[in-house]
Amino acid sequence: MSSPDYGALSFWHATAGDDLGARASLPGDTTADVAIVGAGLTGLWTAYYLLRANPELRVVLLEKQIAGFGASGRNGGWCSALFPASAASLAKKHGRDAAIAMRRAMVDTVAEVQRVTDAEGIDCDFVRGGTLSFARSSVQLAAARAEVAEARTFGVDELELIEFDSGGVDATGSGRAGSPVGALAVVRDPACARLHPAKLVRGLARVVERLGGVIHEQTEVLSWEPHRVTTSHGVVVADTIVLATEGYGATLPQTHRRILPLYSLMIATEPLPDSVWDEIGIAHGETFTDYRHLIVYGQRTADNRFAFGGRGARYHWGSSIRPAWDRDNGVFEHLRRTLVDFFPQAEQASVTHRWGGPLGVPRDWHAHASFDRATGIASAGGYVGDGLSTTNLAGRTLTDLITGTDTVLTRLPWTGHRSPDWEPEPLRFAGSNAGLLAMTLADSEERVTQRPSVAARLMGPLVGH
Repeated sequence: MSSPDYGALSFWHATAGDDLGARASLPGDTTADVAIVGAGLTGLWTAYYLLRANPELRVVLLEKQIAGFGASGRNGGWCSALFPASAASLAKKHGRDAAIAMRRAMVDTVAEVQRVTDAEGIDCDFVRGGTLSFARSSVQLAAARAEVAEARTFGVDELELIEFDSGGVDATGSGRAGSPVGALAVVRDPACARLHPAKLVRGLARVVERLGGVIHEQTEVLSWEPHRVTTSHGVVVADTIVLATEGYGATLPQTHRRILPLYSLMIATEPLPDSVWDEIGIAHGETFTDYRHLIVYGQRTADNRFAFGGRGARYHWGSSIRPAWDRDNGVFEHLRRTLVDFFPQAEQASVTHRWGGPLGVPRDWHAHASFDRATGIASAGGYVGDGLSTTNLAGRTLTDLITGTDTVLTRLPWTGHRSPDWEPEPLRFAGSNAGLLAMTLADSEERVTQRPSVAARLMGPLVGH
């Protein structure tokens, strides 16, 4: 039987500079100090920091496909300070001080990812240029102003609001140029870097191996219990088990309703000349989005392409995940039209790559990092697409929890958090797709009426707004 073409998974996999060949499967029953289920960024960062803390540990990672197969290798390439729960919602649930601590930890994580990639020689096109969030209507401008005002009340995120005059020219004197057609303002958040996610995750896997970690690929985990993981190739007995499956946890009976797999899709264009990028006004290292409800996200890649993605693919019955659902021509065409609406200069650029995959959504849109010392089972996830940096924080938090080290990280509000389970079918199917439809309608309604959408207010709690 021929090996899967992992290079076809995404633009990132195709350009990772790696042959993507599978490592050896688990050869049979074995023992370890730590067994990690999943060799994406959560599992790899956890292995990295554990081995840095104690090089004598026997750390084994078990991966059904290859390291970085899932969202870790297919995402938008934003190493940002975004967290799925807002500072205001964290303050309401955990208190103001806890919310501020979480925001500081997320901002610091961007710098920590850069520190490690530099120190370990992981070339992943990391450039910290910040995020540009464009306000392209009066409703979006109100949302932008509210976001900046909220950030100021907590005093951590250094958001800058730049408003444009009617001609799209910077009206504040800050020197910002290159507003897309129709933008009224832009909010700049410096706490974000552009990077190549597959280069990061594949490079991190090699570093983990260099430190003594063992990665077994093509090894499907079937179940686990305290101190024991059963796979398709044998049993691993370990003092500690780390569950790092994110959206793919929905395919396992023990975590089936703990997480909902929501598909997000992307396109990449051919490279554009520097002169076009100068006209567009997006510099290397800058990522971009706007304030619509149905999220979109983009970056200028190191080789001058647009890599642009967004939500819009429907949830599938029973939280099922299939390779065929990584691609949806209707969503891809919508993304292309949306990109051109942002930047008309992209209209003549050919789309060279199309891909997608599931990300993990907890019922309350609140990520977690947890460890039960009694059972020896740790887990982290629920990033809702904000995982490229949050996985690093997860790795450090789980390391402190597993090693019994009391730190600022082990007292963060996401530590030990447990989200409620998702509803059984058909409620899960109906609610998830109703939320998707509501956000689509809300964006259309706001474009026409220039007023906040009724649909968004009604469905917002269901979809994390």
